[in-house]
Amino acid sequence: MKRAIGAVVATVVGVIWLVTFRVTPHARPVAAAPPPSPATSETPSSAPAATPSPEATATAAPTPAPTSKAANGSFTGALVPTRFGDVQVRIVVASGRITDVVAVQMPSDRARSAEITQYVTPVLRSEVIRAQNAQIDVISGATFTSEAYAESVNDAMRQDHLA
Repeated sequence: MKRAIGAVVATVVGVIWLVTFRVTPHARPVAAAPPPSPATSETPSSAPAATPSPEATATAAPTPAPTSKAANGSFTGALVPTRFGDVQVRIVVASGRITDVVAVQMPSDRARSAEITQYVTPVLRSEVIRAQNAQIDVISGATFTSEAYAESVNDAMRQDHLA
């Protein structure tokens, strides 16, 4: 009887633990962040402006205004490494809207990676064009590629001041 009660308690605790278990997102290497120099230059100017005084805050207000105007052209995002291969995209912007997304580099070293890339590239492209930003759904079976694609799109958007 004591064993049965112990087994039931252990089972209940185990089930509760499994149900409440949270998975943290895969952390990207910090080495991927330095290549985008526009993001690096924007961050230091934002941090000092927000901390000193109300005068500095007023000075910081005009700085974002010019950056909100998007330029036309094509902008290549950062090369984002994944465990299956590097991902890099180029966005084409016209009249402040993303009109095309071109995959510059996608995982293709292995046959399975090439197969997944063939399937997900047009889907991710249409998602970015539809959403007009990098907040797109992750494709099941291509999670790392989807996240890296969105990260590269986001970097290209920052270059064009769309993000």
